[in-house]
Amino acid sequence: MLYNWFEHITFAYPVFFALFAIIPFFIFWYFRNTEKNQGSVIVSTVKNFDSTKSWKNIFRHTLFVFRLLGIACIIIALARPQIRNDEQMINGEGIDIMLCLDISGSMLAQDFTPNRMEAAKNVASEFIDNRPTDRIGLVIFSGESFTMCPLTSDRSVLKSQLFNVQSGLLEDGTAIGSGLATCVDRLRSSQSKSKVIILLTDGENNGGLIDPNTAKEMAKAFGIRVYTIGMGTEGFAQVPMQTSNGIIMQKEKVSIDEKLLTQIANETGGRYYRATDNESLHNIYADIDKLEKSKVEITAIKKYTEEFFPFALAAAALLLLEIVSRYTIFRKFP
Repeated sequence: MLYNWFEHITFAYPVFFALFAIIPFFIFWYFRNTEKNQGSVIVSTVKNFDSTKSWKNIFRHTLFVFRLLGIACIIIALARPQIRNDEQMINGEGIDIMLCLDISGSMLAQDFTPNRMEAAKNVASEFIDNRPTDRIGLVIFSGESFTMCPLTSDRSVLKSQLFNVQSGLLEDGTAIGSGLATCVDRLRSSQSKSKVIILLTDGENNGGLIDPNTAKEMAKAFGIRVYTIGMGTEGFAQVPMQTSNGIIMQKEKVSIDEKLLTQIANETGGRYYRATDNESLHNIYADIDKLEKSKVEITAIKKYTEEFFPFALAAAALLLLEIVSRYTIFRKFP
């Protein structure tokens, strides 16, 4: 509790801390005068004076300690301690973005770490975090398509749905046209000035009720830019296969319809990318993030809560205690 208080404390006038330099002079002056004002008597033995010792002699310097603590509290109060609370107000004109993610069985290939699907989910999650003013939705597809999350500005809900995605939720296959068409349907009524689809797949279209070219024309009609990503290494990749003897690893040729993906991207005003490993996939999303800029205004608000009063009160109490004690308990008689 005390640690958290000191962590957030600031001082409006820290220059007053220079006054702490006078405290050593106070200490020097006090002990010099104490010794100077002490009377002395020469005696042959102090044995008979042992019984005259009292607690007042032991605690006679307490008054000076009270005064020093009081002065220290006054200096801290003059420095004006405050607790600062920072708030940020984020306003801006965002972009409506649909993430279109292939979840077919081949997305479990392990040419990415730990596999294509998990790598795609992790990078998409980072992308979501970097878009504070955008509405983002999620469509998944394999042999058919499904909207996992409609357009939303609630990043926690979207990321929760994203990480719930796994292979086998839908009929297997690669229905690129269906996935793209579902995204277009989610964006067609959007009033945003900028509408974007990021379509990621690792295969060729081989299913679905809508042809990819038809879905592409739909995107063009509604002014939607489509960024396409082909995911997979060159050559062959290890893919886990379920058999009667359990799961075995099998090499499969990586086959991506780059011509189709390039055509979709170019004709809708987007761009086609090829991701061959985790790093290149991360760089692709970073590049899209730079290309699709949102207008963001961040207003920083700093609020201060004054905390000098407890120190001023402590100083008054300590100095009052010194004065009262000096003329009562520790009163001197001539």
